[in-house]
Amino acid sequence: MGERLSTARVRAFIGRDEQLARFGEALAGDPQAPFAFYVHGPGGIGKSTLLRRLADHARAAGRLLVELDGRFVSRDPADFERAARPFLDAPGTVLVVDSFEHCQWLESWLWHHFLPRAADGALVVLAGRLAPQPQWAADPAWAGLLHVTELEPFSEDQARNLLTAAQLRPELADRVLRFAGGNPLALSLAAAAGSTGCGGEEIWAPSADVLRTLLAGLIGEVPTAAHRRALEVAAQAYATSEELLSAVLPEEDAHLLFSWLRDLPFMESTHRGLYPHDAARETLAADLRWRAPTAFAAMRRRLAEEYLRVLREAPEERVWTVTDELFYLFREGETLSRLRTWSREDEVHDRPLHPGDMAVVLRMAAETEGAASAELVRYWAQRQPQAFSVYRLVSTGRIVAFTARLALPAPPDPQDLATDPVVAAAWEHTDRAAPVSPGEHIGISRFSIYPERYQVPSRVIDLSSSRAQAESARARGRAYGFAVFQDAETWAERVRGTLGDTGARPRVGEHTYGLFCVDWRRESVEAWLRRFISATEVPVRAAPPPVSRAGFDQAVREALTHWRDAGAFAAGALMRSRLAADLADPVEELRALVRRAVDDLARDPRGVRAREALTAGYFSGAPTQEAAARRLGLPYGTYRRHLRQGLDLLCEALWQWELDGPGKAP
Repeated sequence: MGERLSTARVRAFIGRDEQLARFGEALAGDPQAPFAFYVHGPGGIGKSTLLRRLADHARAAGRLLVELDGRFVSRDPADFERAARPFLDAPGTVLVVDSFEHCQWLESWLWHHFLPRAADGALVVLAGRLAPQPQWAADPAWAGLLHVTELEPFSEDQARNLLTAAQLRPELADRVLRFAGGNPLALSLAAAAGSTGCGGEEIWAPSADVLRTLLAGLIGEVPTAAHRRALEVAAQAYATSEELLSAVLPEEDAHLLFSWLRDLPFMESTHRGLYPHDAARETLAADLRWRAPTAFAAMRRRLAEEYLRVLREAPEERVWTVTDELFYLFREGETLSRLRTWSREDEVHDRPLHPGDMAVVLRMAAETEGAASAELVRYWAQRQPQAFSVYRLVSTGRIVAFTARLALPAPPDPQDLATDPVVAAAWEHTDRAAPVSPGEHIGISRFSIYPERYQVPSRVIDLSSSRAQAESARARGRAYGFAVFQDAETWAERVRGTLGDTGARPRVGEHTYGLFCVDWRRESVEAWLRRFISATEVPVRAAPPPVSRAGFDQAVREALTHWRDAGAFAAGALMRSRLAADLADPVEELRALVRRAVDDLARDPRGVRAREALTAGYFSGAPTQEAAARRLGLPYGTYRRHLRQGLDLLCEALWQWELDGPGKAP
């Protein structure tokens, strides 16, 4: 099977001759050939396709191949090193890392600490959307070892070759080329759409978003409602496994749906499941969210609840991955955009506190919060060392931050109350609000100290927050969760809607702190997460502004002109009319309304010919109006008269529905 796939890739591969030649020289052992190949370019430009071709070359040359996907690389360089270990131990190994932009924070570490330890004759290929840091290309030591390529769109000849290889009908080639340009992914999707039963005169309208329209043409009629729901899962989940489909669609055949998804041309496979290409995911998600916002929101809630279940039941090593997947669902919401950075710059990873870290931790505490706070850090590190995490830069290993998430059982320890004013304030709040019973405990994110980005949204706060939520979801008997911030007013706005302000402002040394909390007994973690979802759900579409009769008639004519182009129809002015405002599936239901209005013309004998002209001219697939007239056996002038009458009658009927609603039609 591997040989068959490789042969198929060879037949379908277009261009990239320079990259193949340079890599071939390196495989052959040319001493002047590069050791590291870095390929970059925008989404859909063909990076992954080129990497698969290079991997086939490496296999054919008898090389040991290690393939990694940056989307699923953990934040710990040690994990990357374990996965790529043969690159360091086995001579001649070829390491291929795709989607490198998702682990770009590894770049400095790779150049400084990992790549220089490569085994004899080893090669590395990195591909991502971002160019490498300029210092590596400019470094004389790397000048002869590093080959950087920015992939460009296909030339017209290459694009035509791709469409020919995909067996696209020749009459569609020019339209597809005008629409898709030289983007290989867009061309491939267009060719797939044009090769799966589209009519003979498709309009590849350049006014719509390329992938959005191509996806509409490619997917076409989804086989069943279950397949539609499977697409909704894949559009939102970070990665979709058959197990995930089974959990969120328990009434459906998950195996069948997963097999269908994996056959879609914009899906990729990884060890964690399927995921759409980035551009395809964004396009598909935006389309689903616009077309069926209620179903989109319901699926997001269902995914969140499934992630929460996994969060509580998964093995320890799986928990933090699930937390990331959980928050990925909410990345566009206003609430999380205030709290999280979603940045990969200065990437850090966390480790448990070790005795040798204490000097650095205490120094950072003293520099940012003063000597009194540093003494409290020392106190809690002695009592709950397991609550502390230190954060190191991935690129250098330097400790840059630390956090402490305390778990304090009821009743409180008098020594804790006497020593730490913040902890004392937390317990005082519980006594006022709703006391904690014996056997219960409170969680408090007591310290979050990152001197270079103190008390502002950062990757340190992102990771600590993820762990805190995971702990809250898994903990038994947790009554409250508390967070502590020095800039209380600013953070009160940032956590608005997620944490309540206790009003307490305890003082430690020269600084005053704000104390924020959630009562997990009054609000379950599930309910708390649903409030995240509500911040990202699509609001109900507002009623469209009034439109003039002339503007409405023009919108109807435009909709008929673009009838066979789903993307252009969806972008038309008729979609912004009152007719479409309250429809659950606006495109399909509006099209059905128009067809119903046309069919209703035949109720009046005077409208029979008008209905026939409209049907032949716009719905039958006739390539031209002249062809429609011939199909009806009418002279062209007679056909045009019936068509004008039909347009007038149709616009009048739809205008009445616009004013009164379809149910009030005469």
